[in-house]
Amino acid sequence: SLFDSPAERYLKARQSVQRFTVTQLGKCCPDRENNLWRYVVHSYNFFLFPSTLGVTDVEFTLSASSIQFLSRYGFDYNKFLKDGIPYMNEVQEKILSQHLSAGSWKVSSALDRDVLKKAIDEVTCWIAAAEEEETMILQDLSGYQMFEVQLVLRQALQNVWTQPLGDKKVMVKKVSPQHRQLLENSSYDCCQKEFILLSARGFTNLFQTLVKAKKPLVGHNMLMDLMHLHDKFYKPLPESYEEFKRNIHNLFPVLIDTKTVTKSIWKKCPFPRVSNLLEVYAVLCSINLNPKDPPCPVIALASDCSRYAEKKSPHEAGYDAFLCGSVLLKSAHLLLCRSTDDAVEADPSFSQYLTVLAEYANKVNFIRGGVSSINFSGEDAPCQRPPLLVVHVRGWPGLNERQIYQEFKALCRFDVRWLSKDQFILLSNKYKHVGHVLRDYKHHPHLRVSLYRHWRHSPRVNCLLQVSGIVALWSLLAFVLGGAPCCSF
Repeated sequence: SLFDSPAERYLKARQSVQRFTVTQLGKCCPDRENNLWRYVVHSYNFFLFPSTLGVTDVEFTLSASSIQFLSRYGFDYNKFLKDGIPYMNEVQEKILSQHLSAGSWKVSSALDRDVLKKAIDEVTCWIAAAEEEETMILQDLSGYQMFEVQLVLRQALQNVWTQPLGDKKVMVKKVSPQHRQLLENSSYDCCQKEFILLSARGFTNLFQTLVKAKKPLVGHNMLMDLMHLHDKFYKPLPESYEEFKRNIHNLFPVLIDTKTVTKSIWKKCPFPRVSNLLEVYAVLCSINLNPKDPPCPVIALASDCSRYAEKKSPHEAGYDAFLCGSVLLKSAHLLLCRSTDDAVEADPSFSQYLTVLAEYANKVNFIRGGVSSINFSGEDAPCQRPPLLVVHVRGWPGLNERQIYQEFKALCRFDVRWLSKDQFILLSNKYKHVGHVLRDYKHHPHLRVSLYRHWRHSPRVNCLLQVSGIVALWSLLAFVLGGAPCCSF
């Protein structure tokens, strides 16, 4: 809603982020070739799925419309469900670590429990007749089952040892208690707590590497992305909007939102205004620079990313990351060429690009609100909205917000809020729309539209004035009656 402040919008979005999972994440790394005006881009596409190791069992919501949308663009749900890289945040990791330390291992998946039961039955039947140092092989174990089978067998049977062989196989060996103790203290044991946590963290390991690198993090319209990064790989989102901003700034000191950058470009340059990332990329690719300016750097996909060079894959995370990185470089080059009267050197460095982008750093786009962006490195700018309008309804009983919205939708875009029994507030994000409504509804038979005045239209102010009026009236009455002359006989 246009009425939302950044803090109110955050609380709304927080509820959504907590319900949904991340199915795909894209990462793009552009490297400038030595002595060449050319960037080679390595773009990666990760399918993700929440960690299910041990007691961890995340519940999430699926949106039917989102499933249809992703299916239309070829999203591979089998890869997401079967081969998705696990991830967890710090709170989930702490819980898993405590269970590993306490030895209280539990398996949450019904499928894994069936696999474990089958493995335990096989080992139990085999070990009764087996001699020490004899071995057997368990097969067809996938993912976390490799860990879970070993942990459960070691916990249940004190005279066995296990070792993964790869290719979905685990070797089981019958050993003496003394030999078992030596093996448990070995630094090569793949079932040590640190190795299990490393596997369970999965993609979170890469996230932590990005945090340590402190490189600029670039995204397009990236508020929801930042919220998901915080919630899924760092910590559950806090209730406090300001705490969320501080946490993100500590994780990523430099944010660049290409949506914020391109909005500024559209204002300064007479180019078509588009918002879709693929359309933004196409427009920037079609721009003809001043002949005196150096050409825009060549952006080429690396040989191992040739699929994106051969075919557009919009809404695939890795491809969108490539588009976003390309938009950043092209926007920065355009801004550098327009920012100075002096000739731009033939091959500007990336640090020069960062300099020209400095005014947009940590300003993340804020959709349909009283501020244009959220400032992650300080206080947000004060809200600057067009004036509110108040609609007074006469002779049209039972009118609701939806009907008011439909009434004005053809003329312009407004958000509507109920004010009182027969009054509604309208808020637009364009000043010209306010003028259109005031002009066109000047003589409407049922709707009287005027500028909102707080002292006149606010229910609280009206209530206060009414109470003050009553108190003043009773005070005056008391004064008159109490001051009347007494009659004596």
